[in-house]
Amino acid sequence: MSSRIFESLIYWRDVKKSGIVFGAGLITLVAISCFSVISVFAYLSLLTLVGTVAFRIYKSVTQAVQKTNDGHPFKEYLELDLTLSQEKVQHIAGVAVAHINGFTAELRRLFLVEDIIDSIKFGVILWVFTYIGAWFNGMTLVILAFVSLFTLPKVYENNKQSIDTYLDLVRNKLTEITDKIRVALPIGNKKPVAAAESEKDK
Repeated sequence: MSSRIFESLIYWRDVKKSGIVFGAGLITLVAISCFSVISVFAYLSLLTLVGTVAFRIYKSVTQAVQKTNDGHPFKEYLELDLTLSQEKVQHIAGVAVAHINGFTAELRRLFLVEDIIDSIKFGVILWVFTYIGAWFNGMTLVILAFVSLFTLPKVYENNKQSIDTYLDLVRNKLTEITDKIRVALPIGNKKPVAAAESEKDK
């Protein structure tokens, strides 16, 4: 359910909801980049509290004047079940552990040069990140990632065919270059297990 909600937001299925989430998130991130996290959290919480108190008073006055009995204006939200079940927590923990284990294993494989070509690629990526780090600070990268999250999926969805064509060209070119490098570096070649066993038998 949550994944569908997230998908509908980043693909702008409901422009109003996506706009609210995008605007609020961007304002919060920009504020955090200018002020401390504690100050931003305190001011946003205070602003939210003032808004809810004002709306609560307004609805109470309106109900008193019109002599209606609509009840609490936030009743729908107060009755929402926000508790996390043990099964849900275990599922989230299991997914997190699986990702952490996979990430750790991949880092070990790259740093200990299991495949020299993959390690060289990783080194190039790290080298690029040194320049990115010199140009942007961490908060700027978070803001750019957030903006990209709400723009790139929609752009890709609207131009899927042409983007896939260019990506295939780039992917094929990179594969061709990688294969040439792998041939040029004998240390990067891996003999299949079956081939190695057949040579041993000979």
